[in-house]
Amino acid sequence: MHLIIPMAGQGKRLRPYTLSTPKPLLPVAGKPIVERLIEQIHATCPLPIQTIGFVVSNLAPSLVNFLEQLAAGIHAQAIFFKQTEPKGTADAVHCAKSLLRGPTMVAFADTLFWGDLSMPTTSQSVIWVKKVQDPSAFGVVRCNAKRYVTELVEKPEQFVSDLAIVGLYYFAQGERLAEALETLMRKPLPAGAEYPLTDALTDMCCQKDGAFFAQEINEWMDCGNQDAMLWANERVLHALHQRQTPLVSKTAQLHQSVLLPPVYLGEQVVIKRSVIGPYVSIGAGSHVQDVRIQHSIVQRAAHIARAQLRQAYIGDHVQLEGTTLSVRLGDYSTMRC
Repeated sequence: MHLIIPMAGQGKRLRPYTLSTPKPLLPVAGKPIVERLIEQIHATCPLPIQTIGFVVSNLAPSLVNFLEQLAAGIHAQAIFFKQTEPKGTADAVHCAKSLLRGPTMVAFADTLFWGDLSMPTTSQSVIWVKKVQDPSAFGVVRCNAKRYVTELVEKPEQFVSDLAIVGLYYFAQGERLAEALETLMRKPLPAGAEYPLTDALTDMCCQKDGAFFAQEINEWMDCGNQDAMLWANERVLHALHQRQTPLVSKTAQLHQSVLLPPVYLGEQVVIKRSVIGPYVSIGAGSHVQDVRIQHSIVQRAAHIARAQLRQAYIGDHVQLEGTTLSVRLGDYSTMRC
């Protein structure tokens, strides 16, 4: 099976963190989103992954090397496609059109999930969905009594369905998606508009009755904004703790401090006279002293002293001292109170 991962989006809703780090590389419970996504697909999909096509906006050597290592870790080949201009989700998948043959999965790199990627049969195309309280914020599907998709609607203003599309798709025949994308790409694009993938999928539904089966996922974590990232961090930490997965690096140092699990501590983290947790991730090389942190993400090489933080999101190389806030600070920020 081919796996296509579009990850060239600008991540505007996660700025300032995405100004220096691509959104799929932002950490959730200590690992980049895209790494956790690949691990979960590999662990739960019934088909082996032979090739991973990464759709990126730049081919920086460090990014290419990292993604090649991810693919090699599951014995897959990494192939790279450059999306030079952001023209929508359909255009992103179309960039990898050479991989659209035979069994193909598309997974957008701002989504995480728990649960098996169960399929009715491997010859049946699937759109994975999850019930949500506010469907107007998502693309949704309407289904018939047999759970086959009859309609796809992007961010409906009126209620259509509460089954949100989570960003995971399986195509038994990738060639059919390639044909639908080619048809869509031939349509003129108005200024400022984009090509949504749902338009191509709608065309496929119109051409064939029962083109897609709607399979509900156990748990979906959309990593599209800062609050969603903090929630995803909590849910992943909870699941890993339940599985008794080690979360504290052997090189982390604790001095007169208490951890309230689940807590992730990266390599060379130093904690002094502090209470950390629950639901906190602290990235490699960070130093924390005389603080109380709960329900927060601290990225790499941050230095925090004399602070009380809850629902905080702290970027790389941040210097923070003397505050009691639900603070959000991008990379290389300094704040002293």
